[in-house]
Amino acid sequence: MNERARPVHEEVLRTALRLCRKRGDWTFTPQEIVRALPSLNESSVRTHIVSRCCVNAPKNHPHRWKYFKRIARGLYQIEPEYRRARDKKDVTSTDASHVAETAVRYSEKPRRPVSDSIHVVVARGEKYYVADCMEIAVVTQGRTLDELLANLKEAVALHLGGENLSEFGLSEAPRLVITYETPALTDVA
Repeated sequence: MNERARPVHEEVLRTALRLCRKRGDWTFTPQEIVRALPSLNESSVRTHIVSRCCVNAPKNHPHRWKYFKRIARGLYQIEPEYRRARDKKDVTSTDASHVAETAVRYSEKPRRPVSDSIHVVVARGEKYYVADCMEIAVVTQGRTLDELLANLKEAVALHLGGENLSEFGLSEAPRLVITYETPALTDVA
C-alpha cells in the first residue's frame, strides 16, 4: 500500500527546512522551494509560502500555519519554533530523490531568482474586490473586477516605474498571475 501523500504545507515546510539546513541559513526564496518541488503545482507552492504559511501575510485564508515570516521582498525565514524537526526521520528522510535543486556556493549569498510573474490574490470584501500582490508591496481595490484590474495595473506600474526589476526578482516584462479566492462552502438559506 502506498504511503499517503503529505499535504502541500507539510511538503513546503519539509523542503524549506532541508534547503536551509544544507545552506546553514534560515532564509529562502519562494523560487528555491518551487524548484525543489517540481512535482507540485507552482501556484500552490507559492500560495502556501507567501500566504497560508506566513505569519505576517494578509489574513486571506481560513486555514493557516505559522511556519515562515516574510523578512524582505521575496525573502522568507523559517520561524524559530519550526527550525528543529519534531520528527527527525520526517525531515531528513531521503525519499525526496526527485528534487532538482541548483547548487549554492556557501561563501556567496544566494542570488535572487528572476521570475516573469507577479502573483496576485483577489478576494471579494463587503463592498470592494481587493487585490494583494505576493512578490511586491502592492494592494489595491475596485468596485468591479474590471475596475480592480485597471487599478491593479496602474498600482503595479507606479510601484515598479523607474526601478531595477531584477532587484525585485522580476524579469523585464513581468505578467500578472491572478488567483480569485472565494469560500468553497456557503450557507444556503
